[in-house]
Amino acid sequence: MSKIICSAAIRGAHKIVGMAEEKYGEALKKWGPDQKIGFPNTTYYLPIIYGMLGIPVETLGDVRQILDKCKELVPPPVSDKVWLPYLAPALEAGMATYFAEEIIEAILYLEQPDFYTKAEDPLPDNIWLGAADDVIMRKRGVEFVDGTAPGFAAILGAAPSIEIAAKIAIELQEKNLYVFMCADHEGKTMSEQLIEAGVQVGWPTRLVSFGPSYRAAVFAIGFATRVAMSFGGIKPGDFKGNLHYNKDRVFAFAMPLGTVTDEWYANAAGGINWGFPTIADTPIPEILPTGICTYEHVVSNVPHDKIVARAVEVRGLKVSISKVDIPMSYGPAFEGERIRKDDLYFECGGGRTLGVELTVSKDMSEVEDGKVEMIGPDLDQVKEGDKLPFAMLIEVAGRKMQSDFEPILERQIHHLVNYVQGIMHIGQRNIMWIRVGKAVVEKGFLLKHLGTVMHAKYHQDFGGIVDKVQVKIYTDEEKVKEVLEQAKRVYKERDARVEGMTDETEETYYSCTLCQSFAPSHVCIITPERVGMCGAYNWLDCKASFEINPTGPNQPIIKGECTEPVLGRWKGITDFVNKASRQKVEQISAYSLMDFPMTACGCFECVATILPMCNGIMVVNRDSSGMTPCGMKFTTLAGMVGGGNQTPGFLGVSKHYICSRKFLLAEGGLKRVVWLPKMLKEEIAERMKPICEEMGIPDFSDMIADETIGTTEEEILPFLEEKGHPALTMDPLM
Repeated sequence: MSKIICSAAIRGAHKIVGMAEEKYGEALKKWGPDQKIGFPNTTYYLPIIYGMLGIPVETLGDVRQILDKCKELVPPPVSDKVWLPYLAPALEAGMATYFAEEIIEAILYLEQPDFYTKAEDPLPDNIWLGAADDVIMRKRGVEFVDGTAPGFAAILGAAPSIEIAAKIAIELQEKNLYVFMCADHEGKTMSEQLIEAGVQVGWPTRLVSFGPSYRAAVFAIGFATRVAMSFGGIKPGDFKGNLHYNKDRVFAFAMPLGTVTDEWYANAAGGINWGFPTIADTPIPEILPTGICTYEHVVSNVPHDKIVARAVEVRGLKVSISKVDIPMSYGPAFEGERIRKDDLYFECGGGRTLGVELTVSKDMSEVEDGKVEMIGPDLDQVKEGDKLPFAMLIEVAGRKMQSDFEPILERQIHHLVNYVQGIMHIGQRNIMWIRVGKAVVEKGFLLKHLGTVMHAKYHQDFGGIVDKVQVKIYTDEEKVKEVLEQAKRVYKERDARVEGMTDETEETYYSCTLCQSFAPSHVCIITPERVGMCGAYNWLDCKASFEINPTGPNQPIIKGECTEPVLGRWKGITDFVNKASRQKVEQISAYSLMDFPMTACGCFECVATILPMCNGIMVVNRDSSGMTPCGMKFTTLAGMVGGGNQTPGFLGVSKHYICSRKFLLAEGGLKRVVWLPKMLKEEIAERMKPICEEMGIPDFSDMIADETIGTTEEEILPFLEEKGHPALTMDPLM
């Protein structure tokens, strides 16, 4: 390993550990050893320290032993006269660097509580997001497991210009990578450059502005460490397991842009422990032999137009890119973009105009593969601020295509259109809404290009069932009306078919074991009336998935004899779950919270649990960060439910399932729900109405408390009594 790099890394570690000692002394004098310390809203304490050493740092008093460990790890400065093996000492110095930086950043949260936003998006007056909390980690971390996000680029410093910064960021987004940014070069940061270039930063766009200091690099490494613990089953303190998991599963790398200081070298040395190499744009010494990293450890002097490709190569990252022939960048990283009023050039649907999207299957002879028609004015024929009616009719044909698959393909339109940089898509069916940004039109994008997107992605994502795809896009009002009438007939037939399906009428249910890579004993059972707890798979989706991939995670199960109709137990399901969980789960109840509830992985949309004093059930969604009446926030509840655990009284559920007629049937169903976060109650309000009417309580939604009523059982109980909530007179839950 390069003596120059090792010397610099060890010097940098000495500086950073010394800074941590100084900060610690000041903090101890000011607050005392019992002062609570940590990153906000996480059960992982200071995650690198917790993951590597297994030590939960909860108070300032706990810091002393960590600083002592840092002093043990950091070797003496490298002598100019003596040549030694430098790899191990430099790596230990890098590890000590991260421990020390976590301590410094935790003290910063004490000193300046509002230094970081503690949110997913920047604020108008503060772009620094700081450490990801557990809500963000669970929401985003699973993407590093299922392949949605193969890895991340940790960028320190700034590019020579805002144009180069934007180009690098977008190229990384196109490869579905997250971009974690920190540090400055000559007073400039990458995050600020992107904002100046008009690029949206934040977790939704995968461009994460962690902090202005190089020390914020610990938030990136801490995120990776938590992914291994949360989704990889790695125990705190199992440093070997954590480092191997990250090397093999989280394809990350450091990309310093600008002058590499001793402190940057120390952070780079730390990253090598995780198998994360460094790819620099400056002529620093290189470390080309393999060893800790998959390939080279440090590669330097890479031109900016080649640095992303070189980084992907050095990390050994196999990125599958859908090459869609359109004039805009394309990929999942752009799905979180918002087109605001000042950026808006054109919009359609969303109540502003007629709008509809429809996918239908046709006979093979009726579809010309690759044909895209545009009927009516396109974007090159409208003025800024114009609105037009819009219809997109996608006609597919395939030897394995079935009408049941149509809504599954159609539902993907939302994601596939949003993947176009500069376009925002909301809703589906005839409540869809598209907004097009000014930059999109300037680059020559046309509505017709949406047909190109649909053709390419339907073939890529559904090639097992789709052989031909043709797309017709209409902006002529009379033609749009014709498609709308056709769509309404199709929607009605579909809804009757899907809504008419019950758990009793179908003999086959489906498994979902997609998450067993990080929860080995978890098996999700999906029925017509109980969608997957992640909300991403319903019965028809699983049926389509099995058709596409017969050996995949969604396997058909003959449910067999029903042994407990109220609890939701069938002999075939019990046998399958026991076998698929490797005998870890004896049985599950599809409709119960209390009696052998279904296991969970880590990507459920909501958690349901009991409120004994109210004799009811509360449900909290993962987007809710506040306290709940059970005395726990979502993050704490998630820890009790996830990882394949079967914990009576706690259950991971999807939002859709809350309005199912089979929702917690054994406990009395929807009537038992006494508390929901306001955002969740509003989101499911329309779907709740028919269930409430069937219960004979049309105003039942108004009886459910939320955080505006209270966040403790004592606070909400009087409200429930005043409203005459039915849960209060039902049989006791316990």
